[in-house]
Amino acid sequence: MSYQWLEWAQRIQALSQSGLAFSKDIYDIERYEELRRISAEIMVEHTELEMQKIKDLFLSDTGYQTPKVDVRGVIFQDDKILMVKEKLDDRWSLPGGFCDIGLSASENIIKEIKEESGYDAVPTKLLAVWDKNKHPHPPEAFHYYKLFIQCEIIGGQPLTGIETSDIQFFSESDIPSLSANRVVESQIKTLFEISRDPNKETLFD
Repeated sequence: MSYQWLEWAQRIQALSQSGLAFSKDIYDIERYEELRRISAEIMVEHTELEMQKIKDLFLSDTGYQTPKVDVRGVIFQDDKILMVKEKLDDRWSLPGGFCDIGLSASENIIKEIKEESGYDAVPTKLLAVWDKNKHPHPPEAFHYYKLFIQCEIIGGQPLTGIETSDIQFFSESDIPSLSANRVVESQIKTLFEISRDPNKETLFD
């Protein structure tokens, strides 16, 4: 799904943030602040977010802007995929979340799987690196790359966490209602396709 306005808003925000990070001229700083305000107005016009919420998001991010990173754990057992139910929207997703500073992608996904599902897991293969803007996710203020990492369970037991209320394995024909901010059905189906072809190369946008 294409959101041209979202791409414009994100680009304007990125340019304004970079300008504010490196500019010393007071007049340039004023112009970059105006650009940031315009990008926030575009977001308000096309989403349900309030202006103050968007301003808070933008103001909390400083320095040269790059895409943020989200990791998702992909665990198959008996032709079924592990999913967790998110408390935030009562919908299902792959275990995962935004990467924490100081942890590698592998370390992040091990932590997320443990916290959200109770399982101990080891990463085995990077399956896909997908640009969130190029898939049918709802629009968001920032630009994200999503890393889908295949993992194997080596221990633990199913336990819900602070952010999850249920843990189940689902077949391809029984995909539940998904938390679309986190994962969409086309991605889940592609992951099932990959699971049937272990020699398939990593996918990326």
